[in-house]
Amino acid sequence: MGQVVVLQLVDCVLRGVSQVMFVNNPLSGLLITAGLFLQSPWCAVNALVGTVVSTASALVLKQNRGSVAAGLYGYNGTLVGMLMAVFSARGDWYWWLLMPNTCLSMLCPVVSSALSSVASKWDLPIFTLPFNILVCLHMVATGPTNPYFPQVLIEPKHSSPLNNTASEGVDITKLVLSLPVGVGQVYGCANPWTGGIITLGLLLSSPTICLHAVLGSAVGMLFAFALAAPLEDIYAGLWGYNSVLSCIAIGGMFYAFTWQTHLLALTCAFFCAYMSAAVSNVMSLFGLPACTWPFCLSTLTFLLMLTEISAIYKLPLSMVSYPEENRQYYRKQRDCKRSRDTQRQEQENSKEESAPIGENVAGRPHIRLTVE
Repeated sequence: MGQVVVLQLVDCVLRGVSQVMFVNNPLSGLLITAGLFLQSPWCAVNALVGTVVSTASALVLKQNRGSVAAGLYGYNGTLVGMLMAVFSARGDWYWWLLMPNTCLSMLCPVVSSALSSVASKWDLPIFTLPFNILVCLHMVATGPTNPYFPQVLIEPKHSSPLNNTASEGVDITKLVLSLPVGVGQVYGCANPWTGGIITLGLLLSSPTICLHAVLGSAVGMLFAFALAAPLEDIYAGLWGYNSVLSCIAIGGMFYAFTWQTHLLALTCAFFCAYMSAAVSNVMSLFGLPACTWPFCLSTLTFLLMLTEISAIYKLPLSMVSYPEENRQYYRKQRDCKRSRDTQRQEQENSKEESAPIGENVAGRPHIRLTVE
């Protein structure tokens, strides 16, 4: 019995790690975890601690067991633990960091449940909003001068003509590697091998998610050139990771995958890249990172969009699964709607044919006016 509980917990934790990328697959979570250890064993340990504590806290608070089993109460803990280690100025293996990591990870289900109660009124997901709130809360509360938990110093960004990429020359190799790095930066990883392993984990679960992850990273990179961003930031994938998440979310996750929503996903990725520039500049004034605020703001904006285009179909939140399964659900709903419309049209036609000659469907005589 104890072994079964341990296996279930491991399954929940691995699914929580992969749910950062909208993937509900323990094998993908295992690959991603291996990539995190390749990047930094200390950061990976913090990520796992955050996932375990967040998942256990959700069980104690008796949250929905299905959501817990799917890792939906673990992924924010993954990011909280990972990014707290990334932004810590104490470096690796500062064991005291596990204390605030544990405390904030315990709060993840509380914040998630509170936000879900509000977002559910519009049938919207909460994405990584709990992670954004808790990490920014920790960094504002401590800061770079804290004697126990100092944070890395984030200076305000200043635009300068010297940052123009065209005047410096582009390293094609680093530029190509920035695509997987942009995917890896979702977890705060700048290692291209880690990004490649994470991309492989996405491909194992869903080719559609993998495709949009790479496209989102490419869109962010191209937009960085349009804004003359520093080459170091482009090579580090800092312009791609928010667009990665936005492109995945719109391109088949919360909208059924069609060519119209594919174009909408690319548009959202461009909008998210623009949002990333603005949010980064504003947050840096307060010594804070952008985290995934741009992704949350831009994607929620696109999910609130109203349209009469039937091919842009927003799925009910309770029916969201993989893009491939989402498309099957969309096709079934479309076929059912067409069948109902056909039956309704046939009924109307049969009523018109059965009406007496010279009378309309309501049984009243037709009145014709002739003007000479």
